[in-house]
Amino acid sequence: MISQVRLFNRTATQRVGALRDEFLDRGRPLGEARVLWEIGPGGRDVRSLRAELGLDSGYLSRLLRSLESAGLVTVESSEADRRVRLARLTDSGLAERQTLDERSDAVAEALLEPLSPGQRARLVAAMSEVVLLLRAGMVRIDDLEPTHPHAQHCLRSYFAELDSRFDTGFEVARSNPAAESELLLPAGLLLVAELGDEPVGCGALRFHLDGVCEIKRMWVAPAARGMGLGRRLLGALEARAAEQGARVLRLETNRTLAEAISLYRSAGFTEVAPFNQETYAHHWFEKHLEPAAARTVPDAAQITYSG
Repeated sequence: MISQVRLFNRTATQRVGALRDEFLDRGRPLGEARVLWEIGPGGRDVRSLRAELGLDSGYLSRLLRSLESAGLVTVESSEADRRVRLARLTDSGLAERQTLDERSDAVAEALLEPLSPGQRARLVAAMSEVVLLLRAGMVRIDDLEPTHPHAQHCLRSYFAELDSRFDTGFEVARSNPAAESELLLPAGLLLVAELGDEPVGCGALRFHLDGVCEIKRMWVAPAARGMGLGRRLLGALEARAAEQGARVLRLETNRTLAEAISLYRSAGFTEVAPFNQETYAHHWFEKHLEPAAARTVPDAAQITYSG
C-alpha cells in the first residue's frame, strides 16, 4: 500500500508540473502560486492561511515576503484587531491569480484530452474519491473547552440542525441538559474535529459516579460527511471513556437521525429500555466496555488523533 501511495505521488506531481522551478511558466514555484491562489479576491488572515495549507509560520512568511516584493500581495494588521495580520492581493496579484486559473484549467484539460470519455469519467470519479479520503486524513481531533469559538460553532450548528430535522423542532432548555461545566474534566469532556482552520464535528462525554458515561453532542458538518468522521469521533469518545474508567457507554437519539442510529448499531451499541426522560428521544442505546479496553487506550488514542 505504501508503494502504491508513493507511485501515485510521483505520477501526480510530475503530471501537474509540480517538479518545475517555475510552476505554470509564471516565474515562481508551486508554493508561491498556491498561496497566491488561496488568498483569493477577498483576502485572508495569515493564521487561517497557515492552518489551511499546513505550513509553518517561518516558511509562510518567506512566501508572503516574496509575493510582496513582486508587488502581488500586501500584508497588514487588521484594523479590528492589530494582532491579526491580513494578506490581500494587489491589482497585479488579482491579474496573476486569473492567469494561474486559466493555465491550471489548461493543464487539467490537457490531462483529460488524450483519454476516452469513459476513461475521463473514471479518472474524475477516482480523483473525487482521493480528495475525500485525503481530506479525511487531514482532520484532527482535539479536546477543547466548550467556550472555545470552534466548540461554540459546532454546538450552535448541532442545535440548529436538530431544530430543522426534528418533527417538533428543538429547544435546548427542554432536552437532557449538558451544561458547559459538565463538559470539562473531571465531569466530562468535549472533542472537536478540525479540518485546517475549520471546525467540522464534535462529540462529548459526561461521566457519572457509577461507571456510566453518556455520549452527548455528536455532530458532523454536512461538508465533512462521507469521510467516516462520525465513526472516528465515536471511537475517540469510546477510548476516552475507557481511559477515565467508564464501564458502560449510553446515549439516546431521535428517530429522524437514521444515519446516527445506523452508526451506533454498527459500532456495537445495543438498544435498551429508556434510562432517562429525554424529551426528544425515541431510541436509547448502551455499550459495555471490556476491562481490557482501558489497557489498550494509549495505542488506540494515538491512532485516533494522528489525523
